[in-house]
Formats: sequence, structure tokens, C-alpha cells
Amino acid sequence: MSRIAFLGPHATFTEQALRSLPEASDAELVPFAGSLAVLAAVRDGEVEAGCVPIENSVEGAVPAVLDSLVEDPPLVIVREAVLAVRFALLVRPGRTVDDVRSVASHPHGIAQTRGWIAEHLPGADVRTTTSTSEAAAQVARGEVDAAVAAPLAGELHGLHALHDDVADNRGAITRFALVSRPTTPPAATGRDRTTLAATTQNRPGALLGLLTELTMRGIDLTRIESRPLKDRHAEYWFHLDCTGHVAEPAMGEALAALHRRCDKVRYLGSYPRAGNGAADAAGPTPAPFGDPDADGFRAAEEWLAGLRAGTRA
Repeated sequence: MSRIAFLGPHATFTEQALRSLPEASDAELVPFAGSLAVLAAVRDGEVEAGCVPIENSVEGAVPAVLDSLVEDPPLVIVREAVLAVRFALLVRPGRTVDDVRSVASHPHGIAQTRGWIAEHLPGADVRTTTSTSEAAAQVARGEVDAAVAAPLAGELHGLHALHDDVADNRGAITRFALVSRPTTPPAATGRDRTTLAATTQNRPGALLGLLTELTMRGIDLTRIESRPLKDRHAEYWFHLDCTGHVAEPAMGEALAALHRRCDKVRYLGSYPRAGNGAADAAGPTPAPFGDPDADGFRAAEEWLAGLRAGTRA
């Protein structure tokens, strides 16, 4: 039986998202205290895969996860899940709103309910925890009066929901990534996502050149985030989500071109997009630019072949 780590403890939104994936059906699900601990367990071989939140529609990307994904040893995303986040205000049985002097949640939970808390609990001390489920556990232990968490956490810890569907933005969703050590990517489905990160020289037009390699091949860029290189001032990793799969000609050409153009490229996986959208329309696939016999092209093609075989990252 395989082991899959997730941001714990039990009854977090991450566990809920993980249980929606086929990989979880016959696996042992192991909670870890924090997303970085999940990713470390995957790198160390303690588990075969790990599930972490990567992006929220209200707060954006999870910076610590993005930063860890470009560290060594390499990791790749093999699956994603999208979850509509529904919070409840949880208290111990018999308590009322008037008893709430403190409320706790994960930082993203607080961010998504800050307005609601200000309106309904204006005098409460707001505290952050490592997960929404941990906030519920703290309520059960009497360390805090209320938690903003998943209703499932209330059931686990014997708590009462004073309010359901607590949120500032009721359409909020969170995207979760299932991450493993480098492996052969899932087969292309026609509606896939490729995630990568790249660094460029700090000179005019460098980022434009990177984006042009995607645009000229008809690849749709769906997300771009910048994160600073920790040991260099004013230089950044650019994290990109694109529609397409590494096995497809257009995406393969683009990755090889970025390998030639950028200082570093970290391929972070090709995997099916969550949801039920229609397949992407096929775009043009022009021939590779430049001399295909040049050393740079050969090196890039070898790197691309390794990505497709799951032996390189």
C-alpha cells in the first residue's frame, strides 16, 4: 500500500481534496504538520506522494509551497484538485456568540473571512494556526473560543457550528497539488496543465522573451507569479501555469526553447486539469527556431526527452 502525506491534522480541507483523487482510494493517508513537512517527506522517500494547497482564488498562490517546489531534490506535480471552500464557525457545545473572545484559523482561512469576523465578532482576538483543523482542535482543548474551519473538523472534535458558510467571498476555491518525486507524467488527456518555473538574466526584455516562446506556439499562459531568489537581490523565479502537456509538440518545443533561453528552468509537471471544461483547441505547432544541429538545441532536446521519460527535472 502506498503512503500519501497531506497537510494535517485530520479533517483539513487538504485531506478532503486528497480523498477526491483516485490515488487516495487504496493508499494510507498520513497527516503532517505543515506543507513544508509534507514536501520534505516526499523528498526523503518517507511517502510516495504528498498533497498541499498551492493556490487560493482570494489570497493567490501559497508562497512557501512555490519556494519549496524549486528546491532540490526536484519534485513534480502529478495531479490537482479544486475544492470550493466552505467554512463554519465552530465552538464547544453550549457556547454562544457572546462567549467568543478569540477565534483561530489557518492564515488563508482568516484572509477569506476577515470581513465576516470583523462584522460578527468585532472584539475577538484573531489567531493563526497551522491548519483549520488544528484551530478546531484548539477549541476542543479550550485554548481558543472559536474556530473558522471545515464542518468536518467540527464533527471530528465534537464541536457545534454557530454559523455555516462563513465567508467574505462565497465563490472562493482552493487548488491543491499532489506532488511526487520525478516520474513519468500522466498520459496526455487533451485538457492538461503544465507547471514550470524559470529564472532569467536581469536585463530589459528578458521576461518578454520567455513569454514570447509560449505565445508563438499558441500556448495559453493561465498563471504567472514571481518569487525572489533567496541569495540574489532583484532576481526572481517566475512560476508559470500553461495549458498543454509535455508530450505535445508545441509544449515540448516551448520547454526546449526556455531551456536554451533561461538561466534555469524547473519543470514541475504535466497533469490533467481539474474540472469539466472542454478540451483545449489545438494551436499551431511551428518548426523549432534556429539550427537543430547546434549544441544548445541538442542539449535542450536531451533535457526534454528526460522530462518525458521521468528521468530529469
